[in-house]
Amino acid sequence: MARGILQMVAATVLFVCMNATGKILSAHLPPVEVVWARSAGHFVFILALLGPGHGWWRLFETNNLRLQVGRSFLQVSSQMLFFTAIGHVQLADATAVSFTAPLIVAALAGPLLAERVEPSHWAAIGAGFAGALIVIRPGAGVSAYLLLILGSSVCYALYQLLTRRVAAYDRPQTSVTYSALVGTIVLSILVPFTWTTPSATQWAGLAALGVLGGLGHYLIAHALAVAAASIISPFHYIQLIWAAALGYLVFGDVPSGFTWLGAAVIIASGLFIAVTQARR
Repeated sequence: MARGILQMVAATVLFVCMNATGKILSAHLPPVEVVWARSAGHFVFILALLGPGHGWWRLFETNNLRLQVGRSFLQVSSQMLFFTAIGHVQLADATAVSFTAPLIVAALAGPLLAERVEPSHWAAIGAGFAGALIVIRPGAGVSAYLLLILGSSVCYALYQLLTRRVAAYDRPQTSVTYSALVGTIVLSILVPFTWTTPSATQWAGLAALGVLGGLGHYLIAHALAVAAASIISPFHYIQLIWAAALGYLVFGDVPSGFTWLGAAVIIASGLFIAVTQARR
């Protein structure tokens, strides 16, 4: 169990480093180019990791291609919205608002997966979105970009729900492969229209995006294999601490009291839903 917790914590560090790298790159390169590098790097990482042990061609064998492509489009949309906004908001603010994704999953699990949503869960979901509004503070000047982060969370929540559905048809290795493959193909078509030639340093940053993201997801998969999700999932929220620290050290950003208050409400709501679902 301790190993699973450590792997989860390590994954949160990698994700924050990836977001910080994306924030730096987005100041000089188009979001399409940044997300293309993220997807392509992740795709190469997945092939190198899973191909030798599972068979290269078996990774692409699917029993529901339409569902795989649909969920992968949602993931690309989530990343595009996130990296478009990240250059204009603090890391801590973006991280706090992104924590609404589990709440959106809980809210949509009823109509999309026919799962029962308890009244207490609806109350927690409502409280969580109130926390998001505390962070966003409509009219405060940056709310438009934080709304893009919220839109990213909606897309990611739908992606997670479709991932649960596609699990009835395909192996996890196939789903992971398609998540990276579709994004790479779509963005490879779009990126020439907005291409800005990166410097050597920027090429290194673009390469790091895929490695950091791929390794982070790999650590989470291993963490879930050695410890129960109900135990390690709450450690995902420690990501806010890394985001605040890195945002201050790299960008000089100091999160406001509204950020911490809103994040506390969102995290408490998410933990309540996770704990009660684990008990059920």
